[in-house]
Amino acid sequence: MMMMKVKVSELVLVLSWVLCVSAEVQHENIYISGCSDSDGEQMYGLDGEELWYADFVNKRGVYPLPSFSNSFRYEEGVYEAAVADEHTCKLNLNLALRGMKDYPMENDPPSSPIIYSRDDVELDQQNTLICHVTGFYPAPVKIHWTKNGQNVTEGTSIDVPFPNKDGSFRQTSRLEFTPQLGDVYSCTVDHPALDQPLTRIWDVEVQQPSVGPAVFCGLGLTVGLLGVAAGTFFLIKGNECS
Repeated sequence: MMMMKVKVSELVLVLSWVLCVSAEVQHENIYISGCSDSDGEQMYGLDGEELWYADFVNKRGVYPLPSFSNSFRYEEGVYEAAVADEHTCKLNLNLALRGMKDYPMENDPPSSPIIYSRDDVELDQQNTLICHVTGFYPAPVKIHWTKNGQNVTEGTSIDVPFPNKDGSFRQTSRLEFTPQLGDVYSCTVDHPALDQPLTRIWDVEVQQPSVGPAVFCGLGLTVGLLGVAAGTFFLIKGNECS
C-alpha cells in the first residue's frame, strides 16, 4: 500500500518506510533522503531510533546512538553514496517544484518542547540537557539554547528530523553543560506554523541542604520569529515483507 502526503515550498524531502514482519519479531526500517537548494539530508533508522545520518557540513557519517547501546556499523562508502544521492536529488528538485506549484501550503505546529537532563544532576559534574519537540510538519524546526539569558552555541547539537507514524516529525537538540547553583537554561523552538517561538525554562536549585540539587521545568515565552525553511515532503509507506 502506498500513502503520499504532499506539501509545497522550496524543499523536497523523500521518505520511504518499509515494515518487515516475521512470526517472532516486527521491526520498522526507515530511510530518509532529501535536499534543498542549499542543504540536504540522508538518514537511516530502525524501530524509532536514528542509526546513521550524513553530516554534509563536516563531510562525514554520524552514528548518533551511544556506542554501548548499538555496535552496528554500515559498510564503507555509505557517506559517498549519500553524496551521490544528494546530487541526484538536486537535479530533480526544480522539476518536482514546477510540477507541484499549485498544491496548497500547510503547516502543523510543534508541541511545547520537553527539556530534561540526561543524567541525575550533580553540581560541577558534566551533564547533557536534552530538548525534544514533536508533532510538526514540515521539517525541520530551529532550536536554540540560552544560559542565564545569553545565547549558547558551543556544546550544542541537533539530530535530523525523524518521522512519526502520523506523517509529522520529531527532533531533538542537546547541550553539554556543567550545572552550577542558580544557573538558568532555556530551549527555544521555532517553526513556520508558530505565531511566536516556544520556550521551555530549566533551572538548577537546591531544595534542602540534605537533599542536594533538584531541577524543575517551567514554561516561558519569547518574542520574535526566526525564519525556518519550509518543505515539500513525499511520505511513501512500503509493503510488508517477511
